[in-house]
Amino acid sequence: MTFPDTSFLCSLYRRQVHSPRAIAFMTQRSGPLPVSSLLLLEFRQSLRLQVRLHTKDKTKGFTKSEATQVLRDLQSDLRTKVLEVLPVDWSAVHQTAEELSERYTETKGHRLADILHVATALHLGADEFLTFDANQKTLAEAEGMLVKV
Repeated sequence: MTFPDTSFLCSLYRRQVHSPRAIAFMTQRSGPLPVSSLLLLEFRQSLRLQVRLHTKDKTKGFTKSEATQVLRDLQSDLRTKVLEVLPVDWSAVHQTAEELSERYTETKGHRLADILHVATALHLGADEFLTFDANQKTLAEAEGMLVKV
C-alpha cells in the first residue's frame, strides 16, 4: 500500500518542480490513491494560506481563482476515486505519533504534521510513502517504508 504526504499532493495539483514525477507516478498507478482526512485538511489549509500570502504580497503564494481550481480538481478526483479517503483510528495514530516523536524529534527535528502523516501511513499498513520532503523521507525510511518519487 502506498500513502502520500502533502508535498506529493501539492506537486500533483499545482505545477511545481516535482510535478512531472508526481504526475508520472499517478499515470502509472492503477486504483485509487489512499489519503486521510488529515492529509486533505493540511492540503486545503496550505492552499488557503497561499491565497492569503498572495493577497498581502503579489510576489508570494497564488490567486484565489487558482486555489479554487485546485480545490475543484481535488474534489473531482475524490468523487471519481482517483483519491480515496480511508477511515483512520485517530487515537491509534496519535499513539504511534507519540512514539515516533519520542524516538526521532529531538535528534532529527520533525514537525508534528510530518510525524502524523507517517504515523497515519503506518497505521494504514503502508509500505510505500510518497514525499518530496527530505525530512519526512528520513522519518518514513527510518520506519521501514520505501519512499517513492
